[in-house]
Amino acid sequence: MSKAALGATVKVHYTGTLNDGDEFDSSRGGDPLSVTLGQGELIPGFEDALLGMAVGETKSVTIASEDAYGPHRPDLLQEIERAQLPPDMELEVEGAVLVRGPDGDPMRLLIRALSETMVTLDANHPLAGQDLTFALEIVEIA
Repeated sequence: MSKAALGATVKVHYTGTLNDGDEFDSSRGGDPLSVTLGQGELIPGFEDALLGMAVGETKSVTIASEDAYGPHRPDLLQEIERAQLPPDMELEVEGAVLVRGPDGDPMRLLIRALSETMVTLDANHPLAGQDLTFALEIVEIA
């Protein structure tokens, strides 16, 4: 029986949950995720969990934040004046704004706080600082 190894393309169904049990993502009800192992397409802990699994095998794995999206970095929080944003932009806490990064690429920032004059933006990944649990099932190995 073939096992998932570096260089193999695998199809995997997954459901991701947080420590409190809240589901943040799932492929169930849709197509499985297709990925070539060793290409850096996945967070390291997710890819490591797939290595050695066989078709039909299931497992649950908890990935520490440092092997997922890293720690939440306070240096990626920035407070700006509300006047720096377009006046017609709708702002709400936990909403997102798109801005251009230093390299000109678009960046999605979360709004963490609002006042009459200031907006606190967060450039951390929304799952940074969180341990993630994934229920995995290998569907296919090619």
